Amino acid sequence: MNLSGNIITEVKKVISGKERVLWWILTAILARGHILIEDIPGVGKTTIALAFSKALGLDYGRVQFTPDVLPSDITGYTLYNKDTGAMTYQSGAILCNLFLADELNRATSRTQSALLEAMEEGQVTVDGTSHQIPKPFTVIATQNPTGASGTSLLPDSQLDRFSVRLSIGYPSPKSERAMVLNRQSGDPLKSVKQITSKSQLISMQSDCDSVFVKDEIVDYIVELIGKTRNNSMILRGASPRTTLSITALSKAMAYINGRDYVIPDDVGAVFCDAVEHRILLAPSAEAKGISGSSILEKILDSVKAPSIT
Repeated sequence: MNLSGNIITEVKKVISGKERVLWWILTAILARGHILIEDIPGVGKTTIALAFSKALGLDYGRVQFTPDVLPSDITGYTLYNKDTGAMTYQSGAILCNLFLADELNRATSRTQSALLEAMEEGQVTVDGTSHQIPKPFTVIATQNPTGASGTSLLPDSQLDRFSVRLSIGYPSPKSERAMVLNRQSGDPLKSVKQITSKSQLISMQSDCDSVFVKDEIVDYIVELIGKTRNNSMILRGASPRTTLSITALSKAMAYINGRDYVIPDDVGAVFCDAVEHRILLAPSAEAKGISGSSILEKILDSVKAPSIT
């Protein structure tokens, strides 16, 4: 089993029956992306984040977002040091390798926006001074379904910075039974072993960067994204940032599958989950109950994949 498989094996010790979600999270991490998990409370979102931090050897930070959480709780703040006569920076929770923004859509818009600079540039700016976030760095954010008590919609600029939006869902009866039995002998998180170090993960990310993408594949990705901007069922199509994100995710997918080049199947595997949260459906689509995923699947079917030899 390769290194990626070993990582998933460790995480599966605490979450069973959700292998697709686990592979997706690892793919996004290798692509230096951020993950949004939208689901009801109690299905294992926090547990997954903790398990990945242990298996990958990452420093872990977590904030439970509520309406009274302030931006400074995330980014940090400065205090006057009477001994030195200077202002001293007190680091915020986000200065870590893997940051869990739990129930992000319960926070105010101002607090939500505190994540933007960190997610895009890998730094936070406090009182005019920038502070670098340690590498590697990934945000796993969770949100309750829209309309749940005390929630507000994430702004489009925030959604666009997430590489992928996932849903865990309820476990099958078999997986739920296994979950109960696994906890009879203690907390399964304690059994998760570290598989990689921070430097190893950075090396894996660099290997993903080096995966080759032919011009035909780039044209394929650009055409798919273009179709989202010229569809009567879509009011607003995917952004250029989405194009870059799909390319990075496709590289990571190829790497996980043991290839140093991207094939059309890699693009097809990431397209829907990487795009759906970044488009805005037209009122006519919503009125007819047409989902974003079904529209994107039709787009994927309508564009001829290039032949790679």
